Amino acid sequence: MKIGILGGGQLGRMLALAGYPLGIGVRCYDPVSDSPARDVAELISGPYEDAGALARFLPGLDAVTYEFENVPAETVRLIEKTVPVYPAPRALEVGQDRLAEKEFFTALGIPTPRFQRVGSAGELEKAIGVTGLPAVLKTRRSGYDGKGQFRLLRREDATAAWQSMGGNPAILEEFVPFERELSVLAVRSRDGAAVCYPLIENVHRNGILSVSRAPYPDPLLQKTASEYAYRLMRELGYCGVFALELFHAGGRLLANEMAPRVHNSGHWSIEGADTSQFENHLRAVTGLPLGSTAARGFSGMVNIIGDHPPVERILALPGVHLHLYGKSPRPLRKLGHVTVTAGDSAGRDRLLATVRELLGA
Repeated sequence: MKIGILGGGQLGRMLALAGYPLGIGVRCYDPVSDSPARDVAELISGPYEDAGALARFLPGLDAVTYEFENVPAETVRLIEKTVPVYPAPRALEVGQDRLAEKEFFTALGIPTPRFQRVGSAGELEKAIGVTGLPAVLKTRRSGYDGKGQFRLLRREDATAAWQSMGGNPAILEEFVPFERELSVLAVRSRDGAAVCYPLIENVHRNGILSVSRAPYPDPLLQKTASEYAYRLMRELGYCGVFALELFHAGGRLLANEMAPRVHNSGHWSIEGADTSQFENHLRAVTGLPLGSTAARGFSGMVNIIGDHPPVERILALPGVHLHLYGKSPRPLRKLGHVTVTAGDSAGRDRLLATVRELLGA
């Protein structure tokens, strides 16, 4: 069996690695010829709109998936005429537009921060009256890892905030003074069977995920987050791994963003769960039975950002696992991650503190 992946970044790389033990081959498609998947999978390179390059990508594929939600939806719908695509394009279209995403959450009764559409400086002024201040102005499309966002503390910030959008459609969201950021990953098969991973607690720096800890031990929040994920996947007719980012504030869970793909906050599952998110995604899109999502003890992850890590010092630590993506250093670039595993939360947190110190994270 052979699966095509739109995107050849680190997520495509880890999907390819998860496919080998299952006898699943992978071919990736990416506009960048030296993307991380090049070392472990066949890679076709070309613009997403290049019909000729796509024609070289598709032959022999049993299904196509994606590791990046900003693939043009038109490309996916074109591919779908030849090869089945999972998740379905509708999930991609909703996940590409922050306004459509928030409206989708609201329509399904999932609470979110207050938000307003913004298409002009005048609309921004009106939106502030609804969301209040502080608030965050975000581009509706193509923003990730904190990009395309501007925080408004005072009304006087509105002019500079709108100029930062460059006239692009935006959304204004109230700033939520959350107690913690959480995420839940779920996976749904072709036949509608679905399972959730344990809740994950996340810490961001400069808008980029820095540290994740799993499981987050709150059965009530786990039940609520899982139900939200199941509700969203059912409505989308979803197949594959799905991530939902949440704010825990005032005893409630507020949906922030969804990702129709495997997710950075789920990297702990490679060593820390019975079945990694990458293996379960491949199981789902190929029609294989889903694997157990149970946690094996307590796990954590630290992203390696900007500079290469001290490899020998990290590998000398017990219960620590290093994953490098084959990228060259660059400020704010994810070069890899480190996962830690332990028998209790205290042991995990000690290991995480040591790793963070070594990485300066």
